[in-house]
Amino acid sequence: MPFRTALTEALGISVPVVQGGMQWVGYAELTSAVSNAGGLGILTALTQPTPEDLRKEIRRCRTMTTKPFGVNITLLPALVPPNYDAYAQVVIDENIKIVETAGNSPGPIIKKLKSAGLIILHKCTTIRHALSAEKLGVDFLSIDGFECAGHVGEHDIPNFILLRRAAQSLKTPFIASGGFADGQGLAGVLALGACGVNMGTRFMCTVESPIHENVKKVIVNATEDGTTLLLRRWRNTSRLFKNKVAMEAKRIETESPTGKFEEIAHLVSGQRGREVYLNGDVEHGVWSVGPAMGLIKDIPTCEVLVKRIEREAEETIAKIQAMMTPAKSKL
Repeated sequence: MPFRTALTEALGISVPVVQGGMQWVGYAELTSAVSNAGGLGILTALTQPTPEDLRKEIRRCRTMTTKPFGVNITLLPALVPPNYDAYAQVVIDENIKIVETAGNSPGPIIKKLKSAGLIILHKCTTIRHALSAEKLGVDFLSIDGFECAGHVGEHDIPNFILLRRAAQSLKTPFIASGGFADGQGLAGVLALGACGVNMGTRFMCTVESPIHENVKKVIVNATEDGTTLLLRRWRNTSRLFKNKVAMEAKRIETESPTGKFEEIAHLVSGQRGREVYLNGDVEHGVWSVGPAMGLIKDIPTCEVLVKRIEREAEETIAKIQAMMTPAKSKL
């Protein structure tokens, strides 16, 4: 039985599952496969070196699916920031209808996209930020709990608390992000007030994911204890795979008397992280992954995965409903 939530109705998808935007992962192969399976696939804008490259990737994705898909635009601190406005303009020009936004000071980009009539799904790690995004007129909020991979924020609030606070405080519909990998998780977040779920790590570990097969196998064999937090000293906290490079960077971050980022910059280089996905050496650099990898036991196609998530969620909801007994008649 197809799900019907605010998310499925607005986006034209059949399963309320979003493949989150992931740097060096959100290419057309994965995005189109998720959308073809009934979820929402998302291209990652900044994975493309220029706005024109993003245009080409959008057009390439359209050759692989006729279903809705979105684009992620994440605004992060940088010595030389990308031309976010140009990336946003390409999204508008190419008639993309759905954008996932995240990061610092998103107001101007959200305003530009909203004025063009796009649906905005904005990621937040706190209710305070969610309320601010609500004032900007976003259509959906993605509530990112501490369990997420990558940028976790600075407040460390897990999803059981954060999602209920969202249900208490927000008027805008929201989805859950961080720590989810199966249909039981989808059923759980629907019960907590969300209208869908965002999964990143789970979609990294699929046949269509463009990362090296060895990285996928490492995720399958890992436990939920296999991540670490870095960059908190500079208020840019990130959850990464716990390897030798990450632990050396953490040692320097913790022990350095100067607190200069330059001391670990070579260890946390994004280029080294990208090379992990290309060459399969999981010790080569730092790379983002969430503790949800402890739940992942296989490398399915996106079609098999999304259908399984849908079935598991339906079965879980039915199981809970069966726990309810009819009230006894007083007659």
